[in-house]
Amino acid sequence: MTTVRHEALAVLMEREPGAKAERARALCADGPFGAAEVIAEPPGLPGRPPQPLLVPPSRLQPRPLHTPLGRAALVHALAHIEFNAIDLAADIVWRFPGLPDRFYAQWVTVAREEALHFQLLREHLRSLGHDYGSFPAHDALWEMAQRTSGDLLARLALVPRTLEARGLDVAPAMRERLVAAGDARAGEILALILRDEIGHVAVGNHWYRLLCDEQGLDPEAHQETLAALHRAPRARGPFNLEARRRAGFTPAELARMAAG
Repeated sequence: MTTVRHEALAVLMEREPGAKAERARALCADGPFGAAEVIAEPPGLPGRPPQPLLVPPSRLQPRPLHTPLGRAALVHALAHIEFNAIDLAADIVWRFPGLPDRFYAQWVTVAREEALHFQLLREHLRSLGHDYGSFPAHDALWEMAQRTSGDLLARLALVPRTLEARGLDVAPAMRERLVAAGDARAGEILALILRDEIGHVAVGNHWYRLLCDEQGLDPEAHQETLAALHRAPRARGPFNLEARRRAGFTPAELARMAAG
């Protein structure tokens, strides 16, 4: 019997964007997960389409949102983030054995929701006269996944608690700018994404703190250690403190953010 963890690996290996999203949405959150199995990593991860061209973030210049091309470029950038988020959720399911079924079930749900986000953004991008791959993009999210591939605590600390949590901070202002520029549909999609991403960051927070407790580690101190070890970007404000509170950041963490 094929396990959900093997199916998640198949999602990660899929190169065609539409098929990757469909495979992710078809993942079963009820198991069987095959938690005890150690799966060998195949070559060529992750599966990627020929486009978009991946370049360093410094080569991606923002375009003015008052132009149709600028709005399309921003929607494409968001679609690329969600495409990578499918891979990140699929990767955490297949890569790390020996965890409770609830761990895998929650990350499968995350993968399914990320796939829906990608589909919605891609559909909207097509309505703007473009498609996924029409603009260059960067690979920072997957690069962090590679750097943390051997340490689940590092993955949880530096992907959901750091990179994805940053999305909670920037999404409201980005939504307002798109709506002000006349793109109400993009605003609707971003509102849905923000709602779901609060839950995704909460999943990461839950498992990070639980595993730190099991290993006798201080979560905040260990976060700093992992961030330095894996060259993670430091969180900078302004912070969406209410969204972060709902996503499981502690009062002490939020107070430090509020203090700057």
